Amino acid sequence: MGSTNRQPTDSPDGDPAPTAVEFTGLSCPVPLQDYPHVIMGHGGGGKLSSELVEHLFLPALGNDSLAALGDSTVVDVGGARLAVSTDSYVVQPLFFPGGSIGDLAVNGTVNDIAMSGARPLYLTAGFIVEEGFPIADLQRIAADMGAAARAAGVAIIAGDTKVVEKGHGDGCYVNTAGVGLVPPGVDIAPRRATAGDAVLLSGTLGDHGMAIMSVREGLEFEAVIRSDSAPLADMVAGLLAACPDVHVLRDPTRGGLAATLHEIATAAQVGIAIEDQRVPVDPTVQSACEILGLDPLHVANEGKLVCIAPQQHAAALLAVMQAHPAGASAAIIGQVVAEHPGMVVAKTALGTSRVITIPVGEQLPRIC
Repeated sequence: MGSTNRQPTDSPDGDPAPTAVEFTGLSCPVPLQDYPHVIMGHGGGGKLSSELVEHLFLPALGNDSLAALGDSTVVDVGGARLAVSTDSYVVQPLFFPGGSIGDLAVNGTVNDIAMSGARPLYLTAGFIVEEGFPIADLQRIAADMGAAARAAGVAIIAGDTKVVEKGHGDGCYVNTAGVGLVPPGVDIAPRRATAGDAVLLSGTLGDHGMAIMSVREGLEFEAVIRSDSAPLADMVAGLLAACPDVHVLRDPTRGGLAATLHEIATAAQVGIAIEDQRVPVDPTVQSACEILGLDPLHVANEGKLVCIAPQQHAAALLAVMQAHPAGASAAIIGQVVAEHPGMVVAKTALGTSRVITIPVGEQLPRIC
Protein backbone atom coordinates (compact mmCIF):
# COMPACT_ATOMS: atom_id res chain seq x y z
CA MET A 1 0.00 0.00 0.00
CA GLY A 2 1.34 3.47 -0.89
CA SER A 3 1.84 6.38 1.42
CA THR A 4 -1.32 8.04 2.77
CA ASN A 5 0.20 11.48 3.40
CA ARG A 6 0.78 12.57 -0.18
CA GLN A 7 -0.66 15.90 -1.31
CA PRO A 8 -3.83 15.97 -3.45
CA THR A 9 -3.48 16.83 -7.13
CA ASP A 10 -5.99 18.04 -9.66
CA SER A 11 -7.89 15.44 -11.63
CA PRO A 12 -7.64 15.39 -15.46
CA ASP A 13 -10.98 17.25 -15.77
CA GLY A 14 -9.70 20.11 -13.62
CA ASP A 15 -11.66 19.33 -10.44
CA PRO A 16 -9.70 19.22 -7.18
CA ALA A 17 -8.82 15.65 -6.20
CA PRO A 18 -10.12 14.35 -2.87
CA THR A 19 -7.85 15.13 0.05
CA ALA A 20 -5.83 12.08 1.11
CA VAL A 21 -6.91 10.56 4.39
CA GLU A 22 -4.49 10.94 7.30
CA PHE A 23 -4.63 7.69 9.28
CA THR A 24 -1.89 8.36 11.82
CA GLY A 25 -4.21 10.16 14.21
CA LEU A 26 -6.76 7.35 14.30
CA SER A 27 -6.92 4.60 16.88
CA CYS A 28 -5.61 1.25 15.58
CA PRO A 29 -5.63 2.51 11.98
CA VAL A 30 -4.73 -0.69 10.11
CA PRO A 31 -8.30 -1.99 9.44
CA LEU A 32 -9.48 1.39 8.16
CA GLN A 33 -6.34 1.87 6.11
CA ASP A 34 -7.43 -1.04 3.95
CA TYR A 35 -10.56 0.99 3.06
CA PRO A 36 -9.60 4.64 2.46
CA HIS A 37 -13.15 5.36 1.29
CA VAL A 38 -16.50 4.48 2.80
CA ILE A 39 -18.15 1.47 1.16
CA MET A 40 -21.62 -0.02 1.60
CA GLY A 41 -20.24 -2.64 3.97
CA HIS A 42 -19.43 0.04 6.54
CA GLY A 43 -23.16 0.35 7.19
CA GLY A 44 -24.01 -3.34 7.15
CA GLY A 45 -23.67 -4.31 10.80
CA GLY A 46 -20.69 -6.63 10.24
CA LYS A 47 -16.97 -6.34 10.91
CA LEU A 48 -16.52 -3.23 8.80
CA SER A 49 -19.23 -1.45 10.75
CA SER A 50 -17.71 -2.34 14.09
CA GLU A 51 -14.24 -1.28 12.92
CA LEU A 52 -15.56 2.08 11.75
CA VAL A 53 -17.21 2.69 15.11
CA GLU A 54 -14.31 1.40 17.20
CA HIS A 55 -11.43 3.02 15.34
CA LEU A 56 -12.94 6.23 14.01
CA PHE A 57 -16.08 7.39 15.82
CA LEU A 58 -15.29 6.27 19.36
CA PRO A 59 -11.86 7.97 19.47
CA ALA A 60 -13.42 11.18 18.12
CA LEU A 61 -16.65 11.21 20.11
CA GLY A 62 -15.97 8.72 22.86
CA ASN A 63 -17.23 8.80 26.43
CA ASP A 64 -18.28 6.13 28.87
CA SER A 65 -21.92 6.22 27.77
CA LEU A 66 -21.10 5.87 24.09
CA ALA A 67 -18.47 3.20 24.71
CA ALA A 68 -21.13 0.81 26.05
CA LEU A 69 -22.35 0.42 22.43
CA GLY A 70 -25.85 -0.58 23.42
CA ASP A 71 -29.01 -0.31 21.34
CA SER A 72 -29.72 2.69 23.57
CA THR A 73 -27.79 4.50 26.29
CA VAL A 74 -29.05 4.89 29.85
CA VAL A 75 -28.30 8.24 31.49
CA ASP A 76 -29.25 9.66 34.89
CA VAL A 77 -31.13 12.97 34.70
CA GLY A 78 -32.23 14.43 38.02
CA GLY A 79 -32.61 10.99 39.54
CA ALA A 80 -34.57 9.57 36.60
CA ARG A 81 -32.89 6.94 34.41
CA LEU A 82 -33.53 7.72 30.76
CA ALA A 83 -32.80 5.49 27.77
CA VAL A 84 -31.83 7.50 24.68
CA SER A 85 -31.33 6.26 21.12
CA THR A 86 -31.15 7.52 17.54
CA ASP A 87 -31.35 5.79 14.17
CA SER A 88 -31.61 6.57 10.46
CA TYR A 89 -33.65 4.70 7.87
CA VAL A 90 -32.72 4.44 4.19
CA VAL A 91 -34.60 1.28 3.20
CA GLN A 92 -35.37 0.59 -0.47
CA PRO A 93 -38.10 0.05 -1.49
CA LEU A 94 -39.87 2.55 0.79
CA PHE A 95 -42.99 0.36 0.87
CA PHE A 96 -42.79 -3.40 1.26
CA PRO A 97 -44.94 -6.34 2.39
CA GLY A 98 -45.69 -5.81 6.07
CA GLY A 99 -44.69 -2.16 6.35
CA SER A 100 -42.98 0.96 5.08
CA ILE A 101 -40.10 3.23 6.00
CA GLY A 102 -42.58 5.12 8.18
CA ASP A 103 -43.61 2.39 10.63
CA LEU A 104 -40.13 0.85 10.39
CA ALA A 105 -38.61 4.09 11.70
CA VAL A 106 -40.96 4.15 14.68
CA ASN A 107 -40.72 0.47 15.54
CA GLY A 108 -36.95 0.36 15.16
CA THR A 109 -36.35 3.22 17.58
CA VAL A 110 -39.02 2.06 20.03
CA ASN A 111 -37.34 -1.33 20.14
CA ASP A 112 -33.87 0.14 20.66
CA ILE A 113 -35.23 2.02 23.68
CA ALA A 114 -36.99 -1.09 24.98
CA MET A 115 -33.78 -3.16 24.82
CA SER A 116 -32.59 -1.19 27.87
CA GLY A 117 -35.71 -2.31 29.72
CA ALA A 118 -37.17 1.17 29.33
CA ARG A 119 -40.74 2.18 28.61
CA PRO A 120 -40.53 4.25 25.39
CA LEU A 121 -42.15 7.69 25.73
CA TYR A 122 -41.19 10.16 23.03
CA LEU A 123 -39.69 10.25 19.53
CA THR A 124 -38.42 12.89 17.15
CA ALA A 125 -38.59 12.56 13.37
CA GLY A 126 -36.39 14.11 10.69
CA PHE A 127 -37.15 13.80 6.97
CA ILE A 128 -34.69 14.26 4.11
CA VAL A 129 -36.83 14.36 0.97
CA GLU A 130 -35.66 14.46 -2.62
CA GLU A 131 -37.01 17.13 -4.94
CA GLY A 132 -39.76 15.61 -7.07
CA PHE A 133 -40.81 13.02 -4.50
CA PRO A 134 -44.61 12.44 -4.70
CA ILE A 135 -46.53 14.24 -1.97
CA ALA A 136 -48.93 11.27 -1.82
CA ASP A 137 -46.05 8.95 -0.89
CA LEU A 138 -44.78 11.37 1.75
CA GLN A 139 -48.30 11.60 3.18
CA ARG A 140 -48.48 7.81 3.30
CA ILE A 141 -45.12 7.60 5.12
CA ALA A 142 -46.23 10.20 7.67
CA ALA A 143 -49.55 8.40 8.20
CA ASP A 144 -47.74 5.09 8.75
CA MET A 145 -45.46 6.75 11.30
CA GLY A 146 -48.40 8.24 13.17
CA ALA A 147 -50.26 4.94 13.28
CA ALA A 148 -47.16 3.06 14.44
CA ALA A 149 -46.47 5.63 17.16
CA ARG A 150 -50.01 5.35 18.48
CA ALA A 151 -49.80 1.55 18.43
CA ALA A 152 -46.50 1.67 20.36
CA GLY A 153 -47.83 4.16 22.91
CA VAL A 154 -45.32 6.91 22.08
CA ALA A 155 -45.67 10.49 20.87
CA ILE A 156 -43.64 12.14 18.11
CA ILE A 157 -42.98 15.50 19.74
CA ALA A 158 -40.45 17.20 17.42
CA GLY A 159 -39.36 17.00 13.82
CA ASP A 160 -37.53 18.55 10.89
CA THR A 161 -37.77 18.44 7.10
CA LYS A 162 -35.06 19.10 4.54
CA VAL A 163 -35.37 18.90 0.75
CA VAL A 164 -32.35 18.06 -1.42
CA GLU A 165 -31.89 18.43 -5.17
CA LYS A 166 -33.27 15.76 -7.46
CA GLY A 167 -30.80 12.92 -7.76
CA HIS A 168 -29.29 13.48 -4.32
CA GLY A 169 -31.75 11.88 -1.91
CA ASP A 170 -33.09 8.57 -3.31
CA GLY A 171 -36.66 9.52 -2.49
CA CYS A 172 -36.89 9.86 1.26
CA TYR A 173 -34.70 9.17 4.29
CA VAL A 174 -35.98 9.27 7.86
CA ASN A 175 -34.05 9.88 11.08
CA THR A 176 -35.57 9.27 14.49
CA ALA A 177 -34.46 9.72 18.08
CA GLY A 178 -36.21 8.34 21.12
CA VAL A 179 -36.30 8.54 24.87
CA GLY A 180 -37.78 6.22 27.48
CA LEU A 181 -37.88 5.72 31.23
CA VAL A 182 -35.97 2.82 32.82
CA PRO A 183 -37.69 1.28 35.87
CA PRO A 184 -35.76 1.24 39.17
CA GLY A 185 -33.54 -1.79 39.67
CA VAL A 186 -33.36 -2.75 35.99
CA ASP A 187 -29.80 -3.30 34.73
CA ILE A 188 -29.73 -4.71 31.21
CA ALA A 189 -26.47 -4.69 29.26
CA PRO A 190 -24.42 -7.07 27.07
CA ARG A 191 -21.67 -7.21 29.73
CA ARG A 192 -24.09 -9.00 32.09
CA ALA A 193 -24.27 -12.23 30.08
CA THR A 194 -23.09 -14.96 32.47
CA ALA A 195 -22.06 -18.57 31.93
CA GLY A 196 -25.10 -20.76 32.53
CA ASP A 197 -27.62 -18.20 31.27
CA ALA A 198 -30.27 -19.29 28.81
CA VAL A 199 -30.47 -17.68 25.36
CA LEU A 200 -34.00 -17.09 24.05
CA LEU A 201 -35.17 -15.80 20.67
CA SER A 202 -38.65 -14.30 20.33
CA GLY A 203 -39.48 -15.64 16.86
CA THR A 204 -38.49 -16.63 13.34
CA LEU A 205 -35.34 -15.18 11.79
CA GLY A 206 -34.89 -13.25 8.56
CA ASP A 207 -38.48 -12.19 7.85
CA HIS A 208 -37.70 -8.50 7.34
CA GLY A 209 -34.56 -8.91 5.25
CA MET A 210 -36.16 -11.48 2.99
CA ALA A 211 -39.35 -9.42 2.60
CA ILE A 212 -37.20 -6.59 1.25
CA MET A 213 -35.08 -8.82 -0.96
CA SER A 214 -38.00 -10.78 -2.39
CA VAL A 215 -39.51 -7.51 -3.65
CA ARG A 216 -36.18 -6.25 -5.06
CA GLU A 217 -35.35 -9.50 -6.80
CA GLY A 218 -38.89 -10.22 -7.99
CA LEU A 219 -38.99 -13.55 -6.19
CA GLU A 220 -42.40 -15.19 -5.88
CA PHE A 221 -43.25 -17.92 -3.40
CA GLU A 222 -46.41 -19.78 -2.43
CA ALA A 223 -46.72 -17.39 0.53
CA VAL A 224 -45.76 -13.71 0.56
CA ILE A 225 -42.87 -12.98 2.90
CA ARG A 226 -43.87 -10.12 5.17
CA SER A 227 -41.63 -7.95 7.30
CA ASP A 228 -41.74 -8.66 11.02
CA SER A 229 -41.57 -4.93 11.86
CA ALA A 230 -43.36 -4.52 15.20
CA PRO A 231 -42.97 -2.73 18.55
CA LEU A 232 -41.66 -4.96 21.34
CA ALA A 233 -41.92 -2.72 24.43
CA ASP A 234 -44.98 -4.58 25.74
CA MET A 235 -43.14 -7.89 25.41
CA VAL A 236 -40.16 -6.45 27.28
CA ALA A 237 -42.41 -5.22 30.09
CA GLY A 238 -43.83 -8.74 30.40
CA LEU A 239 -40.36 -10.28 30.49
CA LEU A 240 -39.26 -7.93 33.27
CA ALA A 241 -42.42 -8.70 35.24
CA ALA A 242 -41.61 -12.41 35.00
CA CYS A 243 -37.90 -11.93 35.72
CA PRO A 244 -36.66 -8.50 36.89
CA ASP A 245 -33.09 -9.84 36.63
CA VAL A 246 -33.03 -10.22 32.84
CA HIS A 247 -29.34 -9.81 31.95
CA VAL A 248 -29.36 -8.89 28.25
CA LEU A 249 -31.89 -7.78 25.64
CA ARG A 250 -30.94 -7.04 22.03
CA ASP A 251 -32.86 -6.79 18.78
CA PRO A 252 -30.98 -8.59 15.98
CA THR A 253 -31.28 -6.00 13.20
CA ARG A 254 -28.35 -5.34 10.82
CA GLY A 255 -25.98 -8.29 10.85
CA GLY A 256 -28.76 -10.54 12.15
CA LEU A 257 -28.60 -12.94 15.06
CA ALA A 258 -24.96 -13.81 14.30
CA ALA A 259 -23.72 -10.23 14.77
CA THR A 260 -25.87 -9.72 17.86
CA LEU A 261 -24.59 -12.82 19.63
CA HIS A 262 -21.00 -11.93 18.73
CA GLU A 263 -21.43 -8.45 20.22
CA ILE A 264 -22.75 -9.95 23.44
CA ALA A 265 -20.04 -12.61 23.66
CA THR A 266 -17.34 -10.01 23.10
CA ALA A 267 -18.75 -7.50 25.59
CA ALA A 268 -19.10 -10.10 28.36
CA GLN A 269 -16.07 -12.21 27.38
CA VAL A 270 -18.14 -15.38 27.39
CA GLY A 271 -18.94 -18.01 24.81
CA ILE A 272 -22.40 -18.62 23.37
CA ALA A 273 -23.56 -22.04 22.21
CA ILE A 274 -26.78 -22.47 20.22
CA GLU A 275 -28.43 -25.39 18.45
CA ASP A 276 -29.30 -25.01 14.77
CA GLN A 277 -32.44 -27.11 15.09
CA ARG A 278 -33.82 -24.88 17.84
CA VAL A 279 -33.50 -21.66 15.85
CA PRO A 280 -36.92 -20.89 14.30
CA VAL A 281 -36.96 -19.98 10.59
CA ASP A 282 -40.08 -19.76 8.45
CA PRO A 283 -39.90 -22.34 5.60
CA THR A 284 -40.55 -19.69 2.95
CA VAL A 285 -37.80 -17.50 4.35
CA GLN A 286 -35.48 -20.51 4.42
CA SER A 287 -36.23 -21.13 0.75
CA ALA A 288 -35.53 -17.50 -0.14
CA CYS A 289 -32.23 -17.63 1.75
CA GLU A 290 -31.20 -20.76 -0.11
CA ILE A 291 -32.00 -19.18 -3.48
CA LEU A 292 -29.93 -16.10 -2.62
CA GLY A 293 -27.14 -18.03 -0.90
CA LEU A 294 -27.74 -16.45 2.50
CA ASP A 295 -27.65 -17.75 6.07
CA PRO A 296 -30.80 -16.74 8.03
CA LEU A 297 -28.55 -16.07 11.03
CA HIS A 298 -27.02 -13.16 9.07
CA VAL A 299 -30.31 -11.62 7.88
CA ALA A 300 -31.83 -8.57 9.59
CA ASN A 301 -34.98 -8.62 11.69
CA GLU A 302 -37.13 -5.69 12.85
CA GLY A 303 -39.56 -7.32 15.27
CA LYS A 304 -37.54 -9.92 17.17
CA LEU A 305 -35.44 -9.83 20.30
CA VAL A 306 -32.76 -11.91 21.99
CA CYS A 307 -33.15 -12.38 25.74
CA ILE A 308 -30.40 -13.73 28.00
CA ALA A 309 -31.35 -14.51 31.58
CA PRO A 310 -30.66 -16.99 34.40
CA GLN A 311 -31.54 -20.54 33.38
CA GLN A 312 -34.12 -20.99 36.15
CA HIS A 313 -36.30 -18.27 34.61
CA ALA A 314 -36.11 -19.53 31.02
CA ALA A 315 -39.44 -21.37 30.98
CA ALA A 316 -41.35 -18.42 32.42
CA LEU A 317 -39.74 -16.00 29.98
CA LEU A 318 -40.52 -18.30 27.06
CA ALA A 319 -44.17 -18.38 28.11
CA VAL A 320 -44.29 -14.58 28.14
CA MET A 321 -42.83 -14.42 24.64
CA GLN A 322 -45.19 -17.04 23.22
CA ALA A 323 -48.21 -15.25 24.70
CA HIS A 324 -47.32 -12.05 22.81
CA PRO A 325 -48.60 -11.58 19.22
CA ALA A 326 -45.02 -11.16 17.97
CA GLY A 327 -43.65 -14.15 19.86
CA ALA A 328 -45.67 -17.19 18.80
CA SER A 329 -42.56 -18.92 17.42
CA ALA A 330 -40.28 -18.05 20.35
CA ALA A 331 -37.76 -20.66 21.45
CA ILE A 332 -34.89 -21.32 23.82
CA ILE A 333 -32.02 -21.66 21.35
CA GLY A 334 -28.94 -22.16 23.54
CA GLN A 335 -26.94 -20.99 26.51
CA VAL A 336 -24.02 -18.85 27.58
CA VAL A 337 -20.87 -20.86 28.34
CA ALA A 338 -17.49 -20.20 29.90
CA GLU A 339 -15.65 -21.87 27.04
CA HIS A 340 -14.42 -20.08 23.88
CA PRO A 341 -14.97 -16.50 25.14
CA GLY A 342 -15.90 -14.06 22.42
CA MET A 343 -17.04 -16.85 20.07
CA VAL A 344 -20.43 -18.18 19.00
CA VAL A 345 -20.74 -21.89 18.21
CA ALA A 346 -23.70 -23.84 16.86
CA LYS A 347 -24.48 -27.54 17.20
CA THR A 348 -25.65 -28.90 13.84
CA ALA A 349 -28.34 -31.46 13.11
CA LEU A 350 -25.56 -34.01 12.61
CA GLY A 351 -24.26 -33.47 16.12
CA THR A 352 -21.15 -31.60 14.98
CA SER A 353 -20.25 -28.05 15.89
CA ARG A 354 -19.62 -25.06 13.66
CA VAL A 355 -18.32 -21.58 14.43
CA ILE A 356 -20.79 -18.82 13.65
CA THR A 357 -19.00 -15.98 11.91
CA ILE A 358 -20.18 -12.51 11.05
CA PRO A 359 -19.87 -11.05 7.55
CA VAL A 360 -17.13 -8.52 6.89
CA GLY A 361 -19.38 -6.18 4.94
CA GLU A 362 -22.90 -5.81 3.62
CA GLN A 363 -24.91 -8.81 2.48
CA LEU A 364 -28.26 -7.06 2.08
CA PRO A 365 -27.86 -3.32 1.47
CA ARG A 366 -30.60 -0.80 2.29
CA ILE A 367 -32.88 -3.04 4.33
CA CYS A 368 -33.50 -0.59 7.18
